[in-house]
Amino acid sequence: MLSKLNHILIGAVLSSVSFANPIDQMRPDAPELAAFGTFPIGVRTLEVTNIDQLDVLSIGENMKKPRYDRPLTLEVWYPAESKSTKRGSYKNVYLRDGVTKVTLTGKAQRDLPPIQIGSSFPLIILSHGYPGNRYLLSHLGENLASKGYVVVSIDHTESTYHDKAAFGSTLVNRPLDQMFVLNKVDTLSKEPGHFLEGLVDASNTGLIGYSMGGYGALISAGAGVTQKSIDYTWGAANGELSIHKAGSASHDSLVDPRLKAVVAFAPWGKNYDFWDEKGLAGIKTPIMYIAGSDDDVSGYENGVKSIFDESINTNRYLLTYHYANHNAGAPIPAPKESWGYSDALGFAPFEHYADPVWDSVRMNNIAQHFTTAFMGTYLKQDEDKKEYLNLVQRSGEGVYQLDKNKKPTDEHTYWKGFSDRSAKGLSFEFKAKTF
Repeated sequence: MLSKLNHILIGAVLSSVSFANPIDQMRPDAPELAAFGTFPIGVRTLEVTNIDQLDVLSIGENMKKPRYDRPLTLEVWYPAESKSTKRGSYKNVYLRDGVTKVTLTGKAQRDLPPIQIGSSFPLIILSHGYPGNRYLLSHLGENLASKGYVVVSIDHTESTYHDKAAFGSTLVNRPLDQMFVLNKVDTLSKEPGHFLEGLVDASNTGLIGYSMGGYGALISAGAGVTQKSIDYTWGAANGELSIHKAGSASHDSLVDPRLKAVVAFAPWGKNYDFWDEKGLAGIKTPIMYIAGSDDDVSGYENGVKSIFDESINTNRYLLTYHYANHNAGAPIPAPKESWGYSDALGFAPFEHYADPVWDSVRMNNIAQHFTTAFMGTYLKQDEDKKEYLNLVQRSGEGVYQLDKNKKPTDEHTYWKGFSDRSAKGLSFEFKAKTF
């Protein structure tokens, strides 16, 4: 009781104070590729609508299939023409409780003009968990935009903190939202006068998803779901998840050749048999899985690692934060206002963002490093970035050995980009496609 009272008192104090809540923190021991790039960062918010979609939440036993226009809010980060010395801010951002609004700060400046360099940038789509919002992975949004990408993060309707609804909507709509956004951005990139005109190359797209965003990313990348998952009574009503069934025409039509690379943080579903070997064999897109070894939401041995092992028809990677739970690398550092106890949740929202073992900024920096290497390899064909993905499996087993000129010797096997003594508690695996 005392602990809960302390949380309540902390919450009362925090709610009366304004915090900076920076999303762009960089520790002194951050690996090399975590550093921000050279481009100034602009950010804009777009409202888009996917018309005439199945209204999953309104399906009843009469088997009628109501339709609705599905709204989506997007946050777009992009290389900009100029920058200010002022900090950028994101105001009225909901916390996990769906009630409290906070301000986040970062490097991006609102509504800066896009840079004009005569060529376009690859597109990266960000997809949050259930529930979440478009800011949950915003540290990656800013970081990647500074390196020459247009990054679009989705507020998935009926799956955000303030409009969370039945799980069936997320199961059906998540990959549909992702592919709709790819199509919409592609259209806007060719629309005269739009700020995205000529700025983004949607034919060269990456997708980064966390938890249910990772679930959607697997389906978008080619992993069709099982009949068992379609039949769950707690899932999508009346078998509507069958549109994503492995081998179905509807799922085959969703897979898009413009999607060239996928990063899936803690993708949910394998521990509930949403995929089997047949379904995961459908992934042909290069993919990086990122997970905590103690993930009790998506599972590890029977979850993310099993997905990695069974994605046999593509080149795939697995980065593991040992002893980390479900929040490994993806969420922003917990806003200070989240530290207080929430009666609505029955816990402090802090738990939604943080890990009991790993520092969030440390995890973010490592994720920024590896996503930069991976997207640089597969979206920009940057041969130098491949070196950051060719590593001894366990970070602690690498040998740090430099000569008198501080150049690596033949004995040096330490993880590239990591300073001495900093590559700890991690493992990295690669498996090549089998055909």
